[in-house]
Amino acid sequence: MNIITYNVNGIRAAINKGFLEWLKNENPDILCLQETKADASQVDFSLFEQLGYNVQWHEAEKKGYSGVAILSKPLPKSTTKGCGIEYIDKEGRILLNEYDTFTLVSVYIPSGSSGEERQDIKMKFLEDFLQYTDTLKNKYTNIILAGDFNICHKPIDIHDPIRNAKSSGFLPEEREWFDRFVEHGWVDSFRVLNQEPHQYTWWTYRAGARAKNKGWRIDYQMLTPELKDQLTSVHILSDVYHSDHCPYKIEINV
Repeated sequence: MNIITYNVNGIRAAINKGFLEWLKNENPDILCLQETKADASQVDFSLFEQLGYNVQWHEAEKKGYSGVAILSKPLPKSTTKGCGIEYIDKEGRILLNEYDTFTLVSVYIPSGSSGEERQDIKMKFLEDFLQYTDTLKNKYTNIILAGDFNICHKPIDIHDPIRNAKSSGFLPEEREWFDRFVEHGWVDSFRVLNQEPHQYTWWTYRAGARAKNKGWRIDYQMLTPELKDQLTSVHILSDVYHSDHCPYKIEINV
């Protein structure tokens, strides 16, 4: 199974930048999207369906904001929009597909970079998300959490850990949460097979950061432990340019 996660920073903008051509050529089995920034009425799903994808979509109540989706060639057994927590579900941040042999979640964790209020919401989200993912493990086996976590876990995951030590996305309390998240039984798929530095999935648009590879690795596919040995390859597709993020792909036997 070939699974990609991609924060597109606006699906309509990405389509205008050649997203559909890329999708046709890349041809993943499943594509998890974050920050779609569109409700279902604003996107022609037939564009995806004619490429062989079933479309599951969870939009935010606020127009042009947040939103997650899953484009899937295998038909899911069931789809669940949201996690049952109102403030999270109003922002369209969690979408779950259950398949015969595994369960996949597209998740978009809030950014706290716009100010103290959003950082507080992010920290609340993280605690609620930890509880939510604990409940998932009681219900499902073989789970993949794919999406934009808006956190660099370790210094290797960010281009300048010293200068960014007080930046949202690399704060001590965020990284401590990520440590606890891993302790609760989640495996960072990328680091199972790739321990190299300078591997990033997001770059600010400012100061030519992407050309200089001054980036952050904030997009993940986290696995339950039983899937670790099923992983066959991991790839950050840094040459794909529809967004300030790039796609992250895994190949896994599920």
